[in-house]
Amino acid sequence: MTRSVVKWTSLAAAAAAACMMALAAPAQAQDTKVVLGMSGWTGFAPLTLADKAGIFKKNGLDVEIKMIPQKDRHLALASKSIQCAATTVETHVAWNANGVPIVQIFQMDKSYGADGIAVRGDIKGFADLKGKTIGVDAPGTAPYFGLAWMLSKNGMSLKDVKTTTLSPQAAAQAFVAGQNDAAMTYEPYLSTVRDNPAAGKILATTLDYPMVMDTVGCDPTWLKANGKAAQALANSYFQALDMIKADPTKSNEIMGAAVKQTGEQFAKSSSFLRWQDKAANQKFFAGELTTFMKDATAILLEAGIIRKAPEDLAVTFDASFIK
Repeated sequence: MTRSVVKWTSLAAAAAAACMMALAAPAQAQDTKVVLGMSGWTGFAPLTLADKAGIFKKNGLDVEIKMIPQKDRHLALASKSIQCAATTVETHVAWNANGVPIVQIFQMDKSYGADGIAVRGDIKGFADLKGKTIGVDAPGTAPYFGLAWMLSKNGMSLKDVKTTTLSPQAAAQAFVAGQNDAAMTYEPYLSTVRDNPAAGKILATTLDYPMVMDTVGCDPTWLKANGKAAQALANSYFQALDMIKADPTKSNEIMGAAVKQTGEQFAKSSSFLRWQDKAANQKFFAGELTTFMKDATAILLEAGIIRKAPEDLAVTFDASFIK
């Protein structure tokens, strides 16, 4: 009798264990799906690291990273084919102003020389760019805004120059090949110019004009329904930064591979920017973000990228995910 009870109890326990395993399996498979749009910009690389190193998965996220040109990322957001996007702060402003709402939830990086304008050797200053042809990405992108910003700070506008639409990579490659008078681009492509001084020189970067800073934002409807997933996304980013600090060699190899660079090449590219940890995020969201968005709005209006300013900048970010 006792042995029967023991046998029954064992069977019951085994059945319970099997049941628990059956329940656990779908829970893992049902990890929150997030499609995130971004590009090969060096500053976005910790997101790639979080993906390749399994950080997203560990935090209960099933993240699909889609490489989408910046000029098209808002279309993917509007069509709901992506839920979140990495892009520059002023681009978030422009998308909101142009009817594609997005809410910034954490900052990734600030450019410290990673974005810049390359010019031919005979161009001494911005005034010499009048009438010259500049290879730059399409309106609504960071390079286009960066060019508008630099020209504005030098008493000029986009009307004073000629532009030819080229992606950041193509703009740098065309410049090195002898095409156009200047190129507005960013890392890792700006290093193409750094490594070919015979082609020209770098006239100015974000060390001279600090206006490139990137954040991750999400569709407000998705964000409201998936607060835990958004928090996991932010946590994953900060954990990726921890990994970079703890094992830079391995991290640089993983991040570099995504943009066809060696770990050493990637380390060089990333030296021109600063990834922003949680403390830096808290400081940024406390006031600097709003101040910059106000300044950026004026440039966006002047450049014709937006026709009217967003009604309320406060709805374009949510600092609750970086506390």
